[in-house]
Amino acid sequence: MGPIQYKTIMNESLKALRIELCKKHEKAELDGYCLYLYGVVLKKLELTKEAEGVLVEAINKTPLHWGAWVELSTLITDKEKLSFLTLPDHWMKEFFIAHTYLELQLNEEALKRYTNLSESGFSTSTYIISQIAVAHHNVRDVDRAVELFGQLQKVDPYRLENMDVYSNLLYVKEMKAELSHLAHHACDVDKYRVETCCVIGNYYSLRAQHEKAVLYFQRALKLNPHYLSAWTLMGHEYMEMKNTPAAIEAYRQAIEVNKRDFRAWYGLGQTYELLRMPFYCLYYYRQAQQLRPNDSRMLVALGESYEKLEKIQEAKKCYWRAYSVGDIEGTALAKLAKLHESLSEEEKAASFYTKYVEQAEAMGTGDTEELCMAYKFLAQYHMKNGNLEMASDYARKCCEFDETKEEGKAIQAQISQLRANEEAALPKEQIAQDMGSVTRAPLSSTAQDWSTTPKPHLSPMNLDFTP
Repeated sequence: MGPIQYKTIMNESLKALRIELCKKHEKAELDGYCLYLYGVVLKKLELTKEAEGVLVEAINKTPLHWGAWVELSTLITDKEKLSFLTLPDHWMKEFFIAHTYLELQLNEEALKRYTNLSESGFSTSTYIISQIAVAHHNVRDVDRAVELFGQLQKVDPYRLENMDVYSNLLYVKEMKAELSHLAHHACDVDKYRVETCCVIGNYYSLRAQHEKAVLYFQRALKLNPHYLSAWTLMGHEYMEMKNTPAAIEAYRQAIEVNKRDFRAWYGLGQTYELLRMPFYCLYYYRQAQQLRPNDSRMLVALGESYEKLEKIQEAKKCYWRAYSVGDIEGTALAKLAKLHESLSEEEKAASFYTKYVEQAEAMGTGDTEELCMAYKFLAQYHMKNGNLEMASDYARKCCEFDETKEEGKAIQAQISQLRANEEAALPKEQIAQDMGSVTRAPLSSTAQDWSTTPKPHLSPMNLDFTP
């Protein structure tokens, strides 16, 4: 089953179910569970407004039915809409709000809610632990998320929920042995689970066996055509295989399943970037950035799209914002400096290159090519402005890289020449100053007799003569 076949899947019974449930709903014959079922039918028919009302009714009748809460959560588009819902004053509401915050990528607020629930007596709940781990995954705190998923496996080794997220983390950290162990373990527990297929797919992807990875993501979609992770990850695999039409289709299906999946929007942006279609890129990156407003990767991608379209001011704003929110990849400052350099705004370019170099040296990050460019520009800039000491430092750093070794040596030779010229000119200037001091201090006709007056002494504080 490939991505294109997904469009042909239709449930012909939905309309008949809706008519039957609607009649019973009008007569008030539906309990909380049947209302939930009615809400699901309406949602599948894309009647979202009616589905929302029916699901709220189902929750008020049966507040402990978690399935109704989860279905309602998928219909919430923003925090404001959440605040207008008429929900029962029940402890389950706290779980729902935390879950919805996580779905809306309000990760910091979700973490606070889940931490409060954990401290309120749910500290051993595997669901709470896994949700906190997912929140850490979303905010790119990879080490903490891996640690929490490791704890979760020890507490309940047969729990496969969210193990696909754990496999994503192991993939990012390139922990092949741990991912292999997880894949074998998940297969032993239940090989016909979507999470298991996803874990195995990630394992093959890490081993660069992309065809096998696609096969397992397709198996996951046979089990559940609405499984979001499989669509997105399959899009990534098609990108690796240079099959852009299939990648676009997979990402589009991911968005059909969940319009809040920023990874699918971002993936579409990257695909159209490869196809050199910057206007499409801009649209998809903008969608991704709206879902993750404080993710520097989205902002940098948006800035690059604006730059290609020669919208320089917008590109500057994006790069500066990326730096301000915490640049994950450490490239925003270098791109901002390059923009100012291309506009011949040398002072601003030097300022941003200096910040970039400091950041890269402190964090041990930074692209070699960009670092070389930064060192070379700063060496030339400081030499031009007469700061020979700083220019020499940056020129020496240029010599550490093969790409700029020759330029670094040339700059150092120029600096040596300038210093030699300065030293040659220095004695003449000194003689001129001495001559000037002699002519400016003629002997007084009424000079004091130093033999009869008290001798002055030197003050150690200001080196002035005092009687």
